[in-house]
Amino acid sequence: MVYFLQQTLNALQLGSLYALIALGYTMVYGILRLINFAHGDLFMVGAFAAFGIAAWLGWPFVPTLLLSMAAVAALGVLIERLAYKPLRQAPKMSAVITALGVGIFLEHLMLVFNPYPRHMPELMPVHLWTVGRLSLSSHQVLIIGLSLVLMLILDWVVMRTKLGLAMRAIAWNGRIVPLMGVPVNRVISATFAMGAALGAAAGTLYAMAYPVIDPYMGVLVGWKAFIAAVVGGIGNVRGAVLGGFILAGVEIGVAAFLPTTYRDFISFGLLLVLLVVRPHGLLGRPRLEKV
Repeated sequence: MVYFLQQTLNALQLGSLYALIALGYTMVYGILRLINFAHGDLFMVGAFAAFGIAAWLGWPFVPTLLLSMAAVAALGVLIERLAYKPLRQAPKMSAVITALGVGIFLEHLMLVFNPYPRHMPELMPVHLWTVGRLSLSSHQVLIIGLSLVLMLILDWVVMRTKLGLAMRAIAWNGRIVPLMGVPVNRVISATFAMGAALGAAAGTLYAMAYPVIDPYMGVLVGWKAFIAAVVGGIGNVRGAVLGGFILAGVEIGVAAFLPTTYRDFISFGLLLVLLVVRPHGLLGRPRLEKV
């Protein structure tokens, strides 16, 4: 039982990170019907931004996290304006190829400045608590707790504010909404900023939990977060959170009871099975269009 509870804590920690990244995928897809494949690399940039702030400025956790989120949010808006906005009326394949190109550009740009893996400085001291034979670290509490707070804030923004109402309206019918006076460009930019900021938060927390970072760290983690978004129902904010925790539970369960080489195989196999059984994800709904 203790071993099971320990692995559950590990799954909650990893699932919190996957959920934060998956939210960026699902928000952009909900608004533009675009898979932003560069989002995993924004997660990587967030980790390196936190590394740079901590290593060069010596700032503690809170200002490092906030500045990293702000910087990557600005980068997300810049990418949307320069790379995606000109392609809104273009075929979807053009936008997908552009997203892949932006991701590769960010990876190699980071290689210019940081060609080697880096060890993340300690942003705050680590405390270990033991409850019976169950071990709990302050980093685990921070990652799970802060991730849940950020998810709740995002859910409140989407469901309770005018910005969230505009986002849901654009997702429902992006052609009619501009006729009602909704500033579509500003709403889309805000969506990219929030998604990128959450990715940066995930990158900072990931670098604290797994302190060796490199320019390609966003590739596999980004794909897994995309799987989480699809599993939960891409375009559905709460589905992305659910998918993140499900995927992390599967990964940690496989690593705990089977050889770790099976972990990625089963993760991607989960996506294939789900797409066959339920193509729209667990909480997703088919998009109906009048013809």
